[in-house]
Amino acid sequence: MSDTTASQGWFTSLANPTRFLALSGRILPYLATAAVVSLLVGLYMSFAAPEDYQQGITVRIMFIHVPAAWLAMMCYSVMAIASIGTLVWRHPLADVAAKTALPIGAAFTFLSLLTGSLWGRPMWGTWWVWDARLTSVFVLFLMYLGLMALHRAMDDPARAARPAAVLTLVGFINIPIIKFSVDWWNTLHQPASVMRLDGPTIHPSMLYPLLVMAVAYTLIFFTLHLMAMRNEILRRRVQAMRRQAAQAIGAGGARP
Repeated sequence: MSDTTASQGWFTSLANPTRFLALSGRILPYLATAAVVSLLVGLYMSFAAPEDYQQGITVRIMFIHVPAAWLAMMCYSVMAIASIGTLVWRHPLADVAAKTALPIGAAFTFLSLLTGSLWGRPMWGTWWVWDARLTSVFVLFLMYLGLMALHRAMDDPARAARPAAVLTLVGFINIPIIKFSVDWWNTLHQPASVMRLDGPTIHPSMLYPLLVMAVAYTLIFFTLHLMAMRNEILRRRVQAMRRQAAQAIGAGGARP
């Protein structure tokens, strides 16, 4: 068996919700432990990092704000990939993955907007300004809320899956706009200082705690996402059993 065939078989095996539940159940304890440990280490390094010579102690908001902004975009990217799985391969777990990432992504986006506002008030003298970066992130938050409303408006998950996947892929155009908004337009928001082609411009004493916090946020996301996917699969199974029971009762009552 070739490596390609073996990898396809492993991927296809995950399409079985029962196998996914068994595998995720074994992974979750280790993932949650790694998330907690990395978060504690990241918080310690963040408080131990030196103050900025211009921003003072307020620079510590960066260790909460910047990873939240990264995860807000990463969550939506995960949803976009899952949406392709829904539309192209009709993977039974793709819709579950996209739907359950929604509230997590919305929470990271809200945290990014909130901490950015708290950071902007002492640095810029204002809580909010309609510049390109802030506005595009706010649009991302609205997209999360809109997709959540779409799922809630339809009781049948199968009916909501395809329109939600299409809307998710259409909305993905906002992700590169967020990333490059500070390069394309002269805005109040500072340019990128970590993800640059010529390397980070931030001092290592602040860069390392920031990267550890980003790892912690990523592990938290995958932990919450796996837990939410497991809950959604079990919820759909219960709904299916109730539907079958109702149909059986209806068929029995219709007999002469």
